[in-house]
Amino acid sequence: MLSARLVRLIEDHAEELTHGLLDDLQSNSHTPAYHALSREQLRHRLFDVYRNLGRWLLDTTEEHVETVYCELGGKRRAEGVPLSEVVYALTLAKYHLRDCVRTRGLTDSAVELYQEQELQRLVGRFFDRAIYHTVRGYEREASHQQKATA
Repeated sequence: MLSARLVRLIEDHAEELTHGLLDDLQSNSHTPAYHALSREQLRHRLFDVYRNLGRWLLDTTEEHVETVYCELGGKRRAEGVPLSEVVYALTLAKYHLRDCVRTRGLTDSAVELYQEQELQRLVGRFFDRAIYHTVRGYEREASHQQKATA
């Protein structure tokens, strides 16, 4: 039983979460390639995840995650972003989200604590799937680039 209150909390703070993650991505020593990417372009994708978290966690099919994140991986490869930075960026997105839940979740009862744990589990599962499909898209684009230059 996922707490609608916790999902709504994240969705309501989507702009703040997006802004914080953008600042982190564009200043973090582990993501130098992201420093040169368009802030608005990054903002759009991040905001979509945070603003529509309930849909991403509960309603999105594996095929939709695959389509969206394979596309992201291919795009980042075409932009010349190293794969390690792409994975680190997705990991940062997950950490920012988890920190928001942990600091603002306000779990006052055993039921709310269980709901927070369930949300954390679903968030982890979603980002694991997103990372996997992003890497697949990145590898697919690398293969296309190699064939084009051969």
